[in-house]
Amino acid sequence: MKKQNLTVAITGASGAGYARRLLRAIPRRDYDVWLVSSEAGRLVYESETGLALKDDLPPEVHVYEESDFTAPIASGSFLCAGMVIVPCTMGTLGAIAAGLSQNLIHRAADVCLKERRPLILVPRETPLNRVHLANMLRAAEAGAIILPAMPGFYHGPRSIEDIIDFVVARILDQLGIAHNLVEPWAGLKPTLD
Repeated sequence: MKKQNLTVAITGASGAGYARRLLRAIPRRDYDVWLVSSEAGRLVYESETGLALKDDLPPEVHVYEESDFTAPIASGSFLCAGMVIVPCTMGTLGAIAAGLSQNLIHRAADVCLKERRPLILVPRETPLNRVHLANMLRAAEAGAIILPAMPGFYHGPRSIEDIIDFVVARILDQLGIAHNLVEPWAGLKPTLD
């Protein structure tokens, strides 16, 4: 079976751990990963993980500069299973909501929207102002999936990694990618009075 293409973008919001875990959780037997990071995304990644992004990538990830509009992911003719921007800055979200293509991240996102492919935006910002909320609504109305990095706690996390896994599991769920990061909610056990 031929591998599917999946685009991942990293921008300069806090939350590099989500991107790092996602890149390792995508099954390479099924997906080729195409990565683009903003300059700020690379800086935050290094600051939060202590590792340079270029030195911390899993094998076989295709990497492009944000200024490279000739990358395959800039074209709708490049078949792609979807795109995840994790973490997604409010500036990036705003550009996507406005239909701007100022860099390869914006353009690849625009391609996903116009081709009706999944586009998952993972903002990690708080609190949110009216402009942020309006841009999220505009992006959602255009077809994006807004998946804020808001972890749940019903799975009993015991570490930061468990909290990260919860959000990454939700991303994978939206893409239809099977995983074993977090057990699905099974409900509460009934109690007898």
